[in-house]
Amino acid sequence: MRLIHLALAAVIALVVPPAVRAETQIPRSQGEMLLSFAPVVKRTAPAVVNVYAQRIVASRQEGIGADPFFRRFFGENGGFGRSRERVQNSLGSGVIVDPSGVIVTNNHVIRGGSEIKVVLADRREFEAKVVLTDERTDLAVLRIDVGDEDLPALTLGDSDGLEVGDLVLAIGNPFGVGQTVTSGIVSALARTQVGITDYGFFIQTDAAINPGNSGGALVNMAGELVGINTAIFSKSGGSIGIGFAIPAAMVKTVIASAEVGSAVKRPWLGVELQDVTAEIADSLGMARPEGALVVSLHPDSPLNAAGLKRGDIIVAIEGKPVENSQELGYRVATTEIGASTIIEYQRGGTRTETRITMVAAPETVERNETLIEGRSPLAGLVAANISPAVADEAGLPSTAKGVVALKIGAGPARRYFRPGDIILEVNGVEIDSVATLNAVLAEDGGFWRIAVNRGGRVLKLTVGG
Repeated sequence: MRLIHLALAAVIALVVPPAVRAETQIPRSQGEMLLSFAPVVKRTAPAVVNVYAQRIVASRQEGIGADPFFRRFFGENGGFGRSRERVQNSLGSGVIVDPSGVIVTNNHVIRGGSEIKVVLADRREFEAKVVLTDERTDLAVLRIDVGDEDLPALTLGDSDGLEVGDLVLAIGNPFGVGQTVTSGIVSALARTQVGITDYGFFIQTDAAINPGNSGGALVNMAGELVGINTAIFSKSGGSIGIGFAIPAAMVKTVIASAEVGSAVKRPWLGVELQDVTAEIADSLGMARPEGALVVSLHPDSPLNAAGLKRGDIIVAIEGKPVENSQELGYRVATTEIGASTIIEYQRGGTRTETRITMVAAPETVERNETLIEGRSPLAGLVAANISPAVADEAGLPSTAKGVVALKIGAGPARRYFRPGDIILEVNGVEIDSVATLNAVLAEDGGFWRIAVNRGGRVLKLTVGG
C-alpha cells in the first residue's frame, strides 16, 4: 500500500456540528432515507476551485545519451545531444476562504510552479499569486484579483468538534472528469502515523477521494471548512476508502500568517519527546500507554522554566488528552505564540498541572548563514549555526548544536549532502560554528574527511587523496 498525494481537484465533506448532536437520529422511515445533501452542496461547491500549476522540467535525453551508464561517466549532457526542457502541468484544488479572493490549497499542488492559474466553479480563470507556502504542513495560500467582487467563501469550523461516524461529502474534480460529489463518514481522527507532513494529525474519511482532490475542502453540515484533503492510501492509484485531511485548526494558523504577510511561526516547547510504549507504561505503573515522555529539555524551554524534568510524561494540553508526541506537536503548533496554556503531566504516579506561556523558538546564537565556496566537497552548501530557531526551521531536535546544512545549491555538495545534515567534523576538527568550518576549509589540502549527523545516524565521507 502506498501513500498518494491527491494532486488533481477539490473535496468537500459534511459533519454534524456539535450543537445538532443531541437531536441527531438514524433514519426511521423510507421518507427519511430520501433526505438529500443537495442544499449543503449548493452552498459550498461554488467556493471550491481548480488550481493549475505549470512547471518547466528537464526532459531525459534520447538514444545513447539516455543510457544511465553513459550519463554516469559523461554527465547528464555527456556530449550526446542537448538537454531539452518541457512544460509539466499539475491539477489540484483549492478553497476560497475570503470573499476578496484568498484561497487555500496544498503546497505540493503548486510547488515549483512558474505559472499558477485558478479556475472558479463558474469557469472563470484568474492568474494566482502565491502569498505563503508552508512545507511543514503542506499548505499554501494564494490570492486572485477579482476587483470589488465578493466571491463565495467558506468560513473555518471547529475541526476538534468532529467525531468518528459523522457524515461527510466530498466534492471535487477526480481525474479531471468534472465536479463530482461522493459521500461517506469520518472514519478516524488524530491519525499520526501517516507521514505526510511534519505535523501528522489527520482526519480520515471513507468518502471517495481520488487524484485531483488535493487542496479540496472538508466541510460540516453548517457549511464550515473543517479540513483540507491531502492524500489517500491506495494500491491502484484510485480510492479504496482511506483518505486524509489536514484539520481546519492547522489551516487557521497558516491563513493567519498569510494575513500579516509573514512566514509561519509556531510556539516552541524546546523538548525532545518519545511516545509512551506499553513497556514504558507498565514500568511506570500507568493503566495504559498514553502521553509524551520528556527525554530532554533545552535550558530555555518554557517547560523547563515551569519545573518539568526528564522522565515526566505530558498527558494533556488545555484539557485535551495527548496520546503521543505527534499529537502534542500538533496541539502546540495550533496554539498562538504568547498564549497562556495549561500543561498536565505525570511524575511518579502523580498528575500535576502547570501553566506556561507559549514562546517562539529563540535565536540564542547568530545564525551566520553562509554559502560555502571553494573546491571542497561542501562547496555549494549553505551552512548556519544551530540555535533553537534554526533547529525548528530545519526539523532538528531542539537540543541540536553545531552547524547545519540549510540548503544545497549547485556545486560538489549536491553529491554528498542533504538539507538538515549536521556537520560534526572536518579533517579531525570538531565543527562548533560556521566560523570554525570556514577556517578548516581554508586549509585546502586536497584531502577531506567529513562526518555528518543525518537523522540521528553518523555518516563519514572521505574525498581526495
